[in-house]
Amino acid sequence: MLEEDLNDTQLVETAPAITSDLGLSCAEYQQPGKASCVSVNWTMGDTQLEVVNTATGRRRDSGTTSRLCKHALFTRWNRLYRKLGIHVSGSADRQLMYCEAKMAARPYQTAKQQWFRSLQETGLGTWVKKPPEQEQFLLSV
Repeated sequence: MLEEDLNDTQLVETAPAITSDLGLSCAEYQQPGKASCVSVNWTMGDTQLEVVNTATGRRRDSGTTSRLCKHALFTRWNRLYRKLGIHVSGSADRQLMYCEAKMAARPYQTAKQQWFRSLQETGLGTWVKKPPEQEQFLLSV
């Protein structure tokens, strides 16, 4: 099973610490609140960029939700799990909640806890958590 292929030490060893250096690309200073209202994303294999209105989370060209929204990513994850014949424990006969799937993903939870610890240990602070309601939605399985 996928969870058995990873252990705690592999997660730490394979996740490099990345630091960023930020600098101004032009002499003009951008005022807070005047940030761009778009976000652009792409991945290998995509035929085009996706331009998203940051105020609404919707694509600028079609008004549909972004391919990176939680529901779209959860739908893809669920489709992949079904193709692999993997089921989240206790979900075979009912709808699956996003937060339940995340909690059942042991490698993800282990990596997340290690990430939280490393932030604190390196003096970078604590991770700001989202309201739990944002992860309480269903998919039909």
